[in-house]
Amino acid sequence: MQLTVREVAELLSVSEKTIYRWVKDGSIPAYRVNEQYRFHRAELLEWATAKKIGVSPSLLEEPDGASAQVTCLSAAIEAGGVVYRITGNDKETVLAGVVQAMHLPEEVDRGLLLRVLVAREAMASTGIGEGIAVPHVRNPIVLHVPKPSITLCFLETPVDFGALDGQKVHCLFTLISPTVRAHLQMLSRLAFSLRDPGFKAVIQRVGTRDEILAELRRVEAGMKKCT
Repeated sequence: MQLTVREVAELLSVSEKTIYRWVKDGSIPAYRVNEQYRFHRAELLEWATAKKIGVSPSLLEEPDGASAQVTCLSAAIEAGGVVYRITGNDKETVLAGVVQAMHLPEEVDRGLLLRVLVAREAMASTGIGEGIAVPHVRNPIVLHVPKPSITLCFLETPVDFGALDGQKVHCLFTLISPTVRAHLQMLSRLAFSLRDPGFKAVIQRVGTRDEILAELRRVEAGMKKCT
């Protein structure tokens, strides 16, 4: 969805003059189309989150006719990859390794993505307990990708993520999605799957990629149909 300067000003509760100043400074992602500036909704959401700028709730709403098709969690992990032995002794170093390992389109700004993830961790830990974290931002990560993907990373050394149960994190599921709806669907399916003893066990013992996907497909057999 391409937004105009006026629409962006309203969404960010600032003046149009401020938006033009940010464009001139190169601090806000913008495109020049037919002598006018346009803004991609997903990029604007990422940028505002990284800059800790409040946004109108309407920025999170899906366009009319957005697809309700649900992507399988196993398909999302196949797309994002399973990565082993990510190194680092703190959250930021680990997240930097995760971002570099992610399968992303060439045009994605990995530096911005890392800053977004680090900023989210500064607000509140994404550690969900039992050594698992799900790095994402308060406003979901949405990028120019055709389908959701999840990069599953196992750490060389467990790192303190400030999880409520006090356990250090050894496994991270990092989500990116083309829409907010898809992001929330992935979070929901991941939460459901992690309640399954078989899937949780293969994660805890750091199973192979094939073992992990096989367990996921078994769990998904009992879920709402996905693709």
